[in-house]
Amino acid sequence: MTSTSAESATPVISPVLAEVVRSGFVEGRHRGSLVLLAADGSVELAMGDVNAPVFPRSANKPMQAAAVLRAGLELSGERLALAAASHSGEGFHRDLVQKMLAEYRLTAADLQCPPDLPLDAVEAETYLAAGAVRDRVTMNCSGKHAAMLAVCDLNGWPRDSYLDPSHPLQQLILQVVEEAAGERVAAVGTDGCGAPLMAISLTGLARAFRHFVLAPEGTAERRVADAMRAHPEYVAGTRRPDTWLMREIPGALSKMGAEAVQAFALPDGRALAFKVDDGGIRALGPVLARALRQAGVDGEVLARVGRAPLLGGAAEVGEIRAAF
Repeated sequence: MTSTSAESATPVISPVLAEVVRSGFVEGRHRGSLVLLAADGSVELAMGDVNAPVFPRSANKPMQAAAVLRAGLELSGERLALAAASHSGEGFHRDLVQKMLAEYRLTAADLQCPPDLPLDAVEAETYLAAGAVRDRVTMNCSGKHAAMLAVCDLNGWPRDSYLDPSHPLQQLILQVVEEAAGERVAAVGTDGCGAPLMAISLTGLARAFRHFVLAPEGTAERRVADAMRAHPEYVAGTRRPDTWLMREIPGALSKMGAEAVQAFALPDGRALAFKVDDGGIRALGPVLARALRQAGVDGEVLARVGRAPLLGGAAEVGEIRAAF
């Protein structure tokens, strides 16, 4: 029997992006794909299959927030940053989500994201110690969902189906994603928060972040980028790399996604995106720090972002390190 071309094709093996080193011994490896764009938008570095579609997960949130603005919702400052956030569930995040819900005559029961604990481990311990339980407001996507519900009310769109891929808001989000990425959405799935999730390539994701930082002032894309950069603690949290990078690297736009996805852009148009194949978040920081150095970025913050120690008992016995 003759094999078809699909059956005989050699599987693409992604390159090693990070190594797990314990006591001087490499005990594991994280493979993935990474693309780095030069300031003019050309591909400066490509590792792995950077043109295959991936789910960017929460790295798509700036595009979702831009669609909410295009649909007419007036958001700015911390509120707009929170609409593009994977927030840590810290007290100031939860307080602002509650304020946004009240401002738009909504309640936590209207949110269709699932109840959850704070994303930040330190905050989760404090939260549980205080006797609190999983809550929709605490879920890291609650700011995005509050904004989506508010814009549905503004436009007279149905609220009960706001997460349906055929809903007018989700169709607008798909349009924004395709425009920013410069390519068609390859697939639509369901994200962890229940919202539709649009698959694009890593090259498209890097192009999208480049598009946001280079967009003219006053456009929805630029307004989202500016709000995120001005209020990074609302995009992530006080102990998160996205916050550190946007706070300490002038003009940087940074957003991680679940399953070890990261997108980043600088105001001159340099941009990068990568995904670790196995979803190992622990590899994200070392890979990101090395990629930023490849892009010509420097600073103390990279050492902090890239530090990923391994413990043996209570002692540091190794690290996760970039391998490119």
